[in-house]
Amino acid sequence: MNTLDEHLRELIPRLRRFALSLTHNSASADDLVQASLERALAGWGEKRADGDLRAWLFAILYRQFVDAHRRSRRYARMLEFFTGRDDAVPSVERSVMAQSTLEAFDRLPTEQRALLLMVSVEGLTYKEVAEILLVPTGTVMSRLSRARQALRQLSDGEISSPSLRILK
Repeated sequence: MNTLDEHLRELIPRLRRFALSLTHNSASADDLVQASLERALAGWGEKRADGDLRAWLFAILYRQFVDAHRRSRRYARMLEFFTGRDDAVPSVERSVMAQSTLEAFDRLPTEQRALLLMVSVEGLTYKEVAEILLVPTGTVMSRLSRARQALRQLSDGEISSPSLRILK
């Protein structure tokens, strides 16, 4: 194991240089290298015994970068759906906000999630949603308003779980 440790120590500066060329940010590069090394150590049994350690680590690092980039773009698109904002370049802050919004969205009750998806993501009109749910258009509008409010509150950390009004 000592030789593995030595090989990894030799490769870390190269991995960091490569990560820095991909991310253009030293903190992000360090995070990427750490995540890649963690994945490599966790998947050590999958590595071919005759394979080149350096090439294997670089491949893992690159896949980690591509996956993270895809996730941040997906989160940015979802944030755009919910906020209506369209920034050309997804920033780290925007990606974090998008991830937070998606996590808050997942905590909404099923009915509110479905309503937000139908209107905000799928682009259905209030009338179309009313026909699907067999309720008046005004009911769709008020439920949508409550769903958006609950999402905002969950995103801002104001409440831990949304409350539903029980109507008799």
